[in-house]
Amino acid sequence: MGSRPQRLKTLRYELRAVIKYLHKKGMTPKEIHEDMVSTLGKECLAYSTVRKWVAEFKQGRTSTEDDPRSGCPKTSSSDEQVDAIHCMVLSDRRMTVQQIAKATDISVGSVHHVLTDILGMNKLSARWVPRMLTPEQMLKRVDISRTLLTRFHADPENFQRRIVTQDETWVHHFEPESKLQILMVDYLQKGQTINGEFYASELRKLKKEIKAKRRGKLRAGVLLLQDNAPVHTAQVAVAEAHNCGFELLPHPPYSPDLSHLCGRHFRNDDDVIHAVEEFLGDQDVTFFRDGIVMLEHRWTKCIAVNGDYVEK
Repeated sequence: MGSRPQRLKTLRYELRAVIKYLHKKGMTPKEIHEDMVSTLGKECLAYSTVRKWVAEFKQGRTSTEDDPRSGCPKTSSSDEQVDAIHCMVLSDRRMTVQQIAKATDISVGSVHHVLTDILGMNKLSARWVPRMLTPEQMLKRVDISRTLLTRFHADPENFQRRIVTQDETWVHHFEPESKLQILMVDYLQKGQTINGEFYASELRKLKKEIKAKRRGKLRAGVLLLQDNAPVHTAQVAVAEAHNCGFELLPHPPYSPDLSHLCGRHFRNDDDVIHAVEEFLGDQDVTFFRDGIVMLEHRWTKCIAVNGDYVEK
């Protein structure tokens, strides 16, 4: 029961320590935020939060921990509460406002206020993302989209055939509606943690499934398309992907609109398993192909809107 809040608190302190260290090196809030985005991806704090903590350290603050509570009750917009909500979203961008409200014991309206008005976030493709991308993030989205389009146009059929996509989610019963045929579905046991080591083992399983179900795909070269979640970019996971012979396609931060997945929620684990198996069993090859085929359109649209978010 108490493990998730403790993990979130630890994450807050660790990110603040990073800000403190980079500030001591003489970096500006903007430089610190850009460095954290490029390194941490989804785990990065909002620029406004980075700027606030740099200001605190400039004024002589040394502690990265929360201030002691006074006798007054916390408000939804207190620094501690804003940080808690932000860390929840960073740890799982599919969390709903209702789930966050229940976990923090504040009203749904207050959570929505923190997310949209203070943190400046919107939901895109069922995930919380920054409402406004920075110019650097938009440029990176355009650059990556152009790179992938160039490779696609060189040999469209071969490029699409070589792509393998994947994603995962936490325990609030999300069904991935992935769209070429499914190679492997794996269910995480309750209490088990997805980390770099776990994901590396999943990649080994995936290679075996590809070898068994897609003759010639390993020889042609697997193009692994995934987001830049920390478990995917962990050193052990990246090393295992290369060991399996997979080429990792680039994917910009905060870009679920350039992914191939969408989803919906379920009440319990049995409902998830039943719905996933029923859903996948009912689809034909055309349905599974659609998500891969649409990637070309999304990359093209991303370039056309100069790196801004692509509406479905």
